[in-house]
Amino acid sequence: MIGVFKKCMTTDFANFSGRARRREFWLFALAGFCISLIFRVLGLIAVATTSAYVIALVHFLSILASIAMLIPSLAVCVRRLHDTGKSGLWLLILLVPFVGAIVVLVFELLPGNVGDNKYGADPKQIQG
Repeated sequence: MIGVFKKCMTTDFANFSGRARRREFWLFALAGFCISLIFRVLGLIAVATTSAYVIALVHFLSILASIAMLIPSLAVCVRRLHDTGKSGLWLLILLVPFVGAIVVLVFELLPGNVGDNKYGADPKQIQG
């Protein structure tokens, strides 16, 4: 999980071309969830200390982490859509409340195209 997260945050930071396997997408999502959970716990601890400075610091760091993960999250999501043969523009359906999120979730759960597609080589064949 850490290796996939590191790769998405460094090597593939803003790589919107190519394809991403389900494993890469969901491990990145899990890592992001874990980071969010850590900041939640730190926030609860900060509230318990009742120090406004500590609360503000944890809140600031949480926002900073979210901003840092925004572009890599979009990039891996677009690459995942490419793996299923769909354009990254399908992310715009997220603007439709509730239904958009369900549609994108279904696309992210679908298996990727076997073999090459117009977005690149099959990542399963490349990685073995």
